[in-house]
Amino acid sequence: MTIDKNQILEMLRARGEHDQADTAEAELPDQVDTDQHADLLRKIGIDPSDFAGGAGGIGDRLGL
Repeated sequence: MTIDKNQILEMLRARGEHDQADTAEAELPDQVDTDQHADLLRKIGIDPSDFAGGAGGIGDRLGL
């Protein structure tokens, strides 16, 4: 799944995770592939499998 980096940044900042958002802004590409960039997502505290769906998951909060 591909997600716009700005969606991830907005979510992190809304959760008050500003340090993670700064890291994500510096290290993630503009379009984030959850499979290809799984290690980077984990580095900022996001489990890539959360994007797969399911109520309450990150993908759900981002409208994916």
